[in-house]
Amino acid sequence: MGLSPAPNLDDAFFDGLSRSMRDVDAAETLPPACYTDAAFYDFEKEALFNHEWLCVGRVDWVKEAGDYFTTTIIGEPIIVTRNRSNEIKAMSAVCQHRAMLVAEGRGNTRGFVCPYHHWVYSLNGDLVNAPAMERACDFDKKAVKLPTFKVEVWLGFIFINFDADAPPLAPRLTAVEAAVANYDLANAEGLTPPMTGTFAWNWKVMFENNNDGYHANKLHRGPLHDFIPSELCSFPEAGADDAGFLRFNGTTHPDVSFNPTQKAVLPVFPKLTEQDRNRATFANIPPTLSLVMTSDMVIYLILRPTGPETMEQDTGLLVAPGATEVNGFEERLEMIMTSAGKIIAQDMHVDELVQVGLRSRFAVRGRYSWQEGAQVQFNRWLTPRYQKAWAKMKEGAAAKASKAEVAA
Repeated sequence: MGLSPAPNLDDAFFDGLSRSMRDVDAAETLPPACYTDAAFYDFEKEALFNHEWLCVGRVDWVKEAGDYFTTTIIGEPIIVTRNRSNEIKAMSAVCQHRAMLVAEGRGNTRGFVCPYHHWVYSLNGDLVNAPAMERACDFDKKAVKLPTFKVEVWLGFIFINFDADAPPLAPRLTAVEAAVANYDLANAEGLTPPMTGTFAWNWKVMFENNNDGYHANKLHRGPLHDFIPSELCSFPEAGADDAGFLRFNGTTHPDVSFNPTQKAVLPVFPKLTEQDRNRATFANIPPTLSLVMTSDMVIYLILRPTGPETMEQDTGLLVAPGATEVNGFEERLEMIMTSAGKIIAQDMHVDELVQVGLRSRFAVRGRYSWQEGAQVQFNRWLTPRYQKAWAKMKEGAAAKASKAEVAA
């Protein structure tokens, strides 16, 4: 896929992004246009979402053969299913006849039947029936199938890639995987279905808030968050080729949890070390997955942009194996979710107003506190991809112009 250079994006703009990659004491925030401009969003879809690994859900959403769920990212309707060979498959939900979606929601099925004209596709996306097509010239049913995507499973999370030539994800997540290994996420118990929300702000506003420790004792000041003080944050350096980055935040006591007792009320993940239990861990695999990890719960956030200033997010919960069988589990979970809900409401209000501010003529490229090291890590993931895509786009435009010149 390719795009033509937009008139409001130029070399100076992309060169200037390098200022967001400096050390945290010298770095600047990204330009406001990166969060508001429609042309930049179109560019970003090609620079990031067409080629990076995108989290779409969890393996336990498709436990049995025929289980499926649907989702949408950057406007592409997607089906994820488990086929009869126990493989997880991901494919377009767009019927190859008249573009009707062949599936909605989630469920279990033997195949996908387009409700419009009853074309039938297998769990692998192959067309197996097309009624009344016998008179169509040169119509070969075997040549028709739903477009399929690369799939990779990492710690129980399902990732897809629109780019058939994309390198594997897991080898570039070794540092993140080692840091969260004791949570044994692949075997954690998921509470499904996830909660899905629609939001009026850019996906990066949400992603940055998810990994920002600077605001913890400011915005969330009070008994529901003071046990994770901002001054105890730290940011392991991510390598240039890493596909994710981390933030650790020390806690005032072991086994903190977002509830009025400030202590874990659900079973602690059994393999956690003393070090794990004395901090909160935040793992980020951009552009779509953020993890918030405490001793008794992991909150995962799957971000799905829908436009330059809009997005959807799937929010799910993971607990230790067997936690749901503990006496009073529902009541204990309610304790956590009531407290977490108050914190999330504060974050959502801020995200909404940040987006308003980013549209202002007075929005500037600000400076960072040392407690915002994760934001620089994010910038260092984003900026090289933006700059590489811009260079490639310019090359394509130049080649096209040269070809037109020769033809003339």
